[in-house]
Amino acid sequence: MILDLFAGPGGWSHALSLLGARDVGLEWDTWACKTRACAGQLTVQTDVARYPAWIFSGRVLGLIASPPCQAWSMAGKRLGLVDQPLVHQAVADLAAGRDTRDQLLAACADPRSLLAAEPMRYLHALNAVGEPEWVAMEEVPDVLPLWRQYAAILRTWGFSVWTGILNSADYGVPQTRRRAILLASRVRTAGPPPPTHAQVAEPESLFGPGRARWVSMAEALGWGRTDGPVPTVCAGGGPGGGPEPFPSGSRKTLADARDRGTWTPHPGGAVLRSRREGPAWAARPGSARPSDRPAPTFTAEAHRWVWSLRSNNQTNATVRSVREPAGTLFFGHRANECTWVAEPATPSPGDTAGKTMVVPEPIKITAREAGILQSFPADYPWQGNKGQQFSQIGNAVPPRLAAHLLAPHLNVPFRPDDFTLAA
Repeated sequence: MILDLFAGPGGWSHALSLLGARDVGLEWDTWACKTRACAGQLTVQTDVARYPAWIFSGRVLGLIASPPCQAWSMAGKRLGLVDQPLVHQAVADLAAGRDTRDQLLAACADPRSLLAAEPMRYLHALNAVGEPEWVAMEEVPDVLPLWRQYAAILRTWGFSVWTGILNSADYGVPQTRRRAILLASRVRTAGPPPPTHAQVAEPESLFGPGRARWVSMAEALGWGRTDGPVPTVCAGGGPGGGPEPFPSGSRKTLADARDRGTWTPHPGGAVLRSRREGPAWAARPGSARPSDRPAPTFTAEAHRWVWSLRSNNQTNATVRSVREPAGTLFFGHRANECTWVAEPATPSPGDTAGKTMVVPEPIKITAREAGILQSFPADYPWQGNKGQQFSQIGNAVPPRLAAHLLAPHLNVPFRPDDFTLAA
């Protein structure tokens, strides 16, 4: 079997399914387990730190581990850095067959820090029978020194090991998510997969195949050539009877807006057609216009904007245009702070003379959109409420990156076309 510690909602598992393999995931979070079940993935709901490792002895081909990153992440208090000496001590002790976790845990500033040592407990138990054949582990960049300690130990056990930082965008993920990676093998030389994408496209040369340009959010979400979808406009609902982007009562998501409104070219301008938006429609001034009638005509030049994704409401928040990959997506208590924001595009001279620029208000990102930006398919069966879904997505391994990492160990070709994002 392939054993997946801290399996989460199935980032590694989905990648394996596309490569023709399956894993058994150990995961304690109820909603992540429900998501895995709906995705058809094998799961043992348990505390990885308390589950007996010897049970798997003699049965494991590969071991995958993505310990929880909250103690180390830039989005949290980063108490894992304070606890780092204790975690290193736990790894050294477990590698020698000494279980000092309870004593060390009592001294940790964040009890989650010590979970990064758990893979060594399983590796020590499996190494006694010459297993596993290969190892793949992933964490936030600050955990790289710990992965190097793992590497030194694994080399004494006969593994070839590589550790380093990889950028998910270099492997076709529409997100510049940087992660510390450990790859180890008993049967092949370990090394990172060759990147397939670059910030600037690179043509094929004598030195190797070219690389495609990084996948933008717009491409992944299926927004085509535009900077974003067209907002829903309530005909005659704005001040003075003008158009009002995202009126009260409308569904305030970009995907909904894209599906519900379309630009229709007209000589000298454009018309945005809109459908009835529920009870709020009739209550708005000047809203007697039938739902099958177009909104008033206004020029396209006066209503151009560029959409960007803002990671939170802090002054130092990452803001990326949809023409770029997303920044690293952090979720949890700040899930509702991750929003799409719009800014007027730079107009040509004279374009805005005597015209009013109407800029849409910020829109919260949806779980479906966030999942796509993590390279999950659009129809992935996320379970739980919005907060629970966002928490799963933010903690997941991007499946497309995982497939690149796992394919060499499984001796199967990686087919990027297997990854369908926007539906």
